Amino acid sequence: MQTDHGREHHERDQPDSVTPFPIPARIPVFPLPNVVLFPKTYLPLHIFEPRYRAMVSDVATSGQCIGMALLKDGWETDYYGHPPVFSMGCVGRLASVKPLADGRSNILLQGLERFEIEREWYDNPYREATISVAVRGTEALLDPTIRRRLFTILETYLRSRDDVPTWQELFREEVSDEIVVNTLSTYLECTPLEKQFLLEAESLHQQARRLSDLIEFMMHDQSGAKGWG
Repeated sequence: MQTDHGREHHERDQPDSVTPFPIPARIPVFPLPNVVLFPKTYLPLHIFEPRYRAMVSDVATSGQCIGMALLKDGWETDYYGHPPVFSMGCVGRLASVKPLADGRSNILLQGLERFEIEREWYDNPYREATISVAVRGTEALLDPTIRRRLFTILETYLRSRDDVPTWQELFREEVSDEIVVNTLSTYLECTPLEKQFLLEAESLHQQARRLSDLIEFMMHDQSGAKGWG
């Protein structure tokens, strides 16, 4: 697909702007079967389909926002039409565009806020939607006990895989709870449906608890967590 999902961006915890980036009420929607974008994370994508080339061109000159949405099961039968997607996704700001040959491009999206689809539009080659932004409010800090449990479980899991050094920077105290939780939700090796389950959590606390439970599940299933969703 159009994803070039690398871990190189998981430490890009740049400070937020004082004024939130304006999100239009109607945005293009980029549905994929294997990608879930989270707020305050970065997503590199390779764009090659004609309809999504047009989408990037339009977004670059107006709005700067793309809604990432996960395709529901059965999308293969209507991929080039309008297969159903989950109603909750995440708005990505077009942070950079690198044009390539033949109209292709590499783009980088910055996750802004979650959104709910209210109505879909098919006036353009690509899907658009009228959305409502699903802001969780001012909550940005985890209860210390929830953070400690998450980190304890995560460290145990990483040690079992000899992968602690890869994630060491994430354990720094100055890394915000929201970035920790969304980064882990993005890069841990769980299924797209499990990532969608994390995205749909009603609060950061709930997302962290779901994440802890998922990591525990992964530790008890060497073949990966496949029982959620």
